[in-house]
Parts: sequence; C-alpha cells; structure tokens
Amino acid sequence: MTQSTGSSPLHDLARTHLPSDVAERWIGLLRPGAHLAKAADGEAVAGRLGGVPALPEGEEWPVWEGHGPLSFVAAVDCAALPVGELDIPLPADGTLSFFYFDGQIDDGDAVVLPDYPETWAGARVVYVPAGVEVTERAVPEGLKAYPEVLLSARVGPTALDPWHPDLEAACGDSVDVELLQDDDFNEALHEASEESAHHIGGHAWSIQNPVEDEVAHAVLGGKELPWNDPRIEEEARRWTLLAQFGSDDDADMMWGDCGSLYWLIRREDLAARRFDRAMFNWQCS
Repeated sequence: MTQSTGSSPLHDLARTHLPSDVAERWIGLLRPGAHLAKAADGEAVAGRLGGVPALPEGEEWPVWEGHGPLSFVAAVDCAALPVGELDIPLPADGTLSFFYFDGQIDDGDAVVLPDYPETWAGARVVYVPAGVEVTERAVPEGLKAYPEVLLSARVGPTALDPWHPDLEAACGDSVDVELLQDDDFNEALHEASEESAHHIGGHAWSIQNPVEDEVAHAVLGGKELPWNDPRIEEEARRWTLLAQFGSDDDADMMWGDCGSLYWLIRREDLAARRFDRAMFNWQCS
C-alpha cells in the first residue's frame, strides 16, 4: 500500500480552476478513499478483480432466485487496506467479496435497479471474518469468470459529485455552485479522477445523478415516490460509499457504456457488519 502525501492532483486542479476561497471550500469537502489499481510486480496486494471467490464451508454461491447465480466481481482484504486513514468504520480485517448479476445467464434480460426491490437480490456483499477457513469455489455453470487482476491500494482524496446537495449546502452562493458545475472544471475533474475508477470508501464518482440520491429514492418508495420529495436529500446523507468498481479492460469488465458498479451502506450498518443491508446501484454514460 502506498500513501499520497502533500498536495494531490485534486488540490492542484481546484486551485488552478477556481477562485481561492471557492477552491479551499471545495478542498475541505474531499474525503479519503482507498484507491485500487492494478498491482505492479512486487507491490503489496490489497484485493483483486475477477478470478474466483474464496468462501467458507456452508456459504453458498450467491444466487438471485428465479434468475441464476451472480458473477464474482471483486474482493478486498480489509487488513491490507488503509482502514485507519478512512472516515468510515470498515472492518480491520477479513475479506469483502462483491457479486453482481451481470447478464451472462440471460443476455442482459434482467437488470438490477435500486428503484425495483424485486431486483435487489441481483447484487450481494459477502463478508468473511479473519480466521474463518475458506476454499476457492468453482464458477457455476453458465458463468465465465472474469480475468483476475491483482490490486494495490493507496490513500487519496475523492471528490464530491458536482450536483450533490452537500456541495450546494457547503457553498451557499449560487455563483460558487455554478463555478463548481462549470464544464471546463468538471472535464478536468473527470480526467483527474479516471485513475480512481475502483475505490473503497470516500465519495462515489457518479456518472449520472448522485448515486446517494438514487439509493435514497429507492429505499423511501422507489418508482412510486416523486423525485422532488424533500425526504430524499435527508435520506441520501445517511448513505456512504462502501465500494465502487468501474469498467476495466484488464479484467474484461464493461458495465454498460464504460459504467461503474456501486455499493452503498448506512454507517451504522457498516459499523455493525450488516453487509446484507448494503444497496447496489450502477450507472453508465
């Protein structure tokens, strides 16, 4: 694991593109995340994309009843993550594995969407505490394992979505918000964030609407709830990013059109290790 020190590209970007007072307020909203990238030879491994999962005896491969088994997306070793430098209560050890019904079984006919509770079983987080004996599992019939890509981890800042309500609340001034939603600034921000397509904790990098809003809308009523319901903003603040995995050529993962998979969780559920309460979302361009 490597750690970022001093100024970061995000700090430099803000100070280059924004007035100094706006830049410093925006920098104050950055949160630390564990950025995951393909591990170089000899570099410490903190997780992996693809391959096959290691599960305890008696733990069945996750299945979406009526549809089929979920694909194994990624796993992270919590003991190898910079847990103490993040601002979420991750376990200090053990393994988190992420599964998703990716359409291999049915050519994409069934889609997992937060506003449709009947599809929530199409994504799963499995936590295996340290010391539990595990064995690698064969991939179920009908699925093909993604190529394995070993991942290293480093601590680095993550940026708040430009349209997240917390940004507007922090800035207050509509002119400042317009500066932060400016096309030039966000194009530069997007380029600076490309290297953090996969990360644990920190801010989610949404491709469409803020993913926290979409999860809040889903748990409050989903498709039956008007999007202007004032409860959505309050509920969104209860959710934090657990993990984000973007499309990855090395792992042969393409989520829609260069999209990302997101798992969010309430902080109290994360602290209590209630990973079955994590919510899944995905977005693409």
